[in-house]
Amino acid sequence: MTGRNLRLRRLRRSTHAPTGRKRGAQPKVVALGGGMGLSASLTALRRITGDLTAVVTVADDGGSSGRLRDELGVLPPGDLRKALAALCGDDDWGQTWARVIQHRFQSKGDLHEHAVGNLLIVALWEQLGDHVLALDLVGKLLGAHGRVLPMSAVPLELQALVRGHDPARPNELETVRGQATVALTPGEVQSVHLVPHSPPAVPEAVAAVLDADWVVLGPGSWFSSVIPHLLVPELLDALIQTKARRVLALNLAPQPGETDGFSPQRHLEVLGRHAPKLALDVVLADEAAVPDRESLADAAKRLGAAVELAPVASPDGVPKHDPELLAAAYDRIFRMHGRIGPWR
Repeated sequence: MTGRNLRLRRLRRSTHAPTGRKRGAQPKVVALGGGMGLSASLTALRRITGDLTAVVTVADDGGSSGRLRDELGVLPPGDLRKALAALCGDDDWGQTWARVIQHRFQSKGDLHEHAVGNLLIVALWEQLGDHVLALDLVGKLLGAHGRVLPMSAVPLELQALVRGHDPARPNELETVRGQATVALTPGEVQSVHLVPHSPPAVPEAVAAVLDADWVVLGPGSWFSSVIPHLLVPELLDALIQTKARRVLALNLAPQPGETDGFSPQRHLEVLGRHAPKLALDVVLADEAAVPDRESLADAAKRLGAAVELAPVASPDGVPKHDPELLAAAYDRIFRMHGRIGPWR
């Protein structure tokens, strides 16, 4: 074994142990998603467990992430950075580092709008040649309350089949390419797929799902952050085979463009079409965002799930999840629906 490989092995052993209480004293939770939806879920989940792993989409092609991806051929780091920031603690150390890695340079040069955390992550990838170890090291530096993993180790392109992308041809189907474009597309998204097809999953992400007590999917941009996890075959197989309970957290409102006009039950129907073999245990929704509870219950039942309604929206009227309310909802679900309790 070379000196470099020995150093990497030692670093790996020292960086990925979960923080918080002893293993077994709390639920092992894996949260899947990307962007602000995953950040909201992680900010809530770190309040109720220290054994927390985030599995993050890697199809972003916009902003700083897209520029780094195009220039250096790396995974887009932006959603990984956001997840790490969400796992920072509420103490001065955690909040300072959260602000630092989220900081964007403002200039008239090449650094304009690059996020500090994106540059830090990419620098460690280049230094270590190991995506997972680099993210573990950033998490250790931040004092993150959990672990962040990419869902795949190859950059992915998201493509969507959209009806009416061109308003002049409302019934025509067209392929729209790129996560940033899909997220804002006019028309009605029919389905999404990844390029390359059937990408490999990160082994640590698969292992985390198989070893979890709970897997949380959503909230987030439905077609560009939530469903992509179901398009990675090894990850989908793990989600189907795991003995963990599965909870799906719905968004507070449809997303303009991507899911404009979608009802809560329509979100479930779309997810079911992309992964027909995947069963769920619980669907969590904000009680004020469900006008037709019976239809939602019927859609959830077709996926094997019960519906839990709870006040999880920010009380200030802004359409975002409140961390404390969302944490309380997750905690109640874990205790009410867990197979063993309070935790193994």
